Amino acid sequence: MGACLALCSLASCASCLCGSAPCLLCGCCPSSNNSTITRLVFSFFLLLGTMVSVIMILPGMEEHLNKIPGFCKGGSSVIGFENQVKCDVIVGYKSVYRMCFAMTCFFFLFCLIMIGVRSSKDPRAGIQNGFWFFKFLILIGITVGAFFIPDGTFHTVWFYFGVVGSFIFILIQLILLIDFAHSWNKVWVENAESRNNKCWFAGLLSFTVLHYALAFSAVVLFYVYYTQPDGCTEHKVFISLNLIFCIIISIVSILPKVQEAQPHSGLLQASLISLYTMYVTWSAMTNNPNRKCNPSLLSLVSNVNTTVPPEGSNTEGVQWWDAQGIVGLVIFLFCTLYASIRSSSNAQVNKLMQTEEGGGSGGEGVMGEDGIRRAVDNEEDGVTYNYSFFHFHLCLASLYIMMTLTNWYQPDTTTQAMQSSMPAVWVKMSSSWLGLGLYLWTLIAPLLFPDRDFS
Repeated sequence: MGACLALCSLASCASCLCGSAPCLLCGCCPSSNNSTITRLVFSFFLLLGTMVSVIMILPGMEEHLNKIPGFCKGGSSVIGFENQVKCDVIVGYKSVYRMCFAMTCFFFLFCLIMIGVRSSKDPRAGIQNGFWFFKFLILIGITVGAFFIPDGTFHTVWFYFGVVGSFIFILIQLILLIDFAHSWNKVWVENAESRNNKCWFAGLLSFTVLHYALAFSAVVLFYVYYTQPDGCTEHKVFISLNLIFCIIISIVSILPKVQEAQPHSGLLQASLISLYTMYVTWSAMTNNPNRKCNPSLLSLVSNVNTTVPPEGSNTEGVQWWDAQGIVGLVIFLFCTLYASIRSSSNAQVNKLMQTEEGGGSGGEGVMGEDGIRRAVDNEEDGVTYNYSFFHFHLCLASLYIMMTLTNWYQPDTTTQAMQSSMPAVWVKMSSSWLGLGLYLWTLIAPLLFPDRDFS
């Protein structure tokens, strides 16, 4: 009897994983719309790949694999069995590049497949919202194939793909943070007005002050530790410009005409954007190859200097984990989750992110004839988010994770070393400036084009 029940349960799970019916996770998700469920599962795929990359780049992983008898070439061997695995490829930055290459290809494939899907009546919508087992197999297959790519110039070429993709993803992160701050401010203000409770206003004020205090403290620390009286001119310019820009957007956000056009704009959004801008500035400065101007990153790298290391030099001293990398991962996780469940009323952000207003709100899951709770199809009349753009966003996220986990180091194919590079610095700084420009545009656009609806 128990075996029969187990088989029935297995068959039910198989129908969820192998069919087009979106029933996965319905029992535990707060929203049971298939649009939300699908985004969560795809995001889980991305996070799963990120976890594998993190494990493969942990210090000492290659040493532990070498101890497995008959596994790594050059490691412990078993009599009569030839070691076949190149462990220097499946660990370290090479493994991260290949894992993220596989995830990028996977999401880019679905990005192409889902172009032009308008509703769940499109046959391709069934592929988007179901067949999870086969999707997982496809991801595994691409990943296995990626580890057979010859070294050659692969890492150098893929590094520049990562730089461009990360630049775009940093902008998307900023857009999501703007949307989050807008929704946060709107909900708390409405709660304060509807409940006549000033505690909500006090909470908004407290977080605004906290954000500005952290941003200002960061500026002071940057000047102290990342500049020199007779040098580090670039850092002085970066810090000063971003400080001025943050002051400008803060002033613009509370101008009477801006407040009249956008009642929910204010210092909370500006303070959060200012804090994020200071993080990006810090992250950029930690990639400066000049050790005098970068005490936090390159000082942790043993036997590495700004010159090209001699051929055959040992690069095991490279420090993959530092504070800015960890903070970057935390922000990435938050933005990925938020992008999966967001339900925004900000029309400008919805246009930029290719989503519909209120698309993330859901109803109750429905019970199928087979007794399985399935998600509600809330996209029969039209999709609540652009399928293709969502996969493109995850594609860029895969590239961003690759660059974050490798500290934006540039691989040197001649020495097999990893070195910091100024292009990474300029990419991050230019993304922060463009992001601030986008936020400023969201504030002044309703004033410049009063005939258009920006609500």
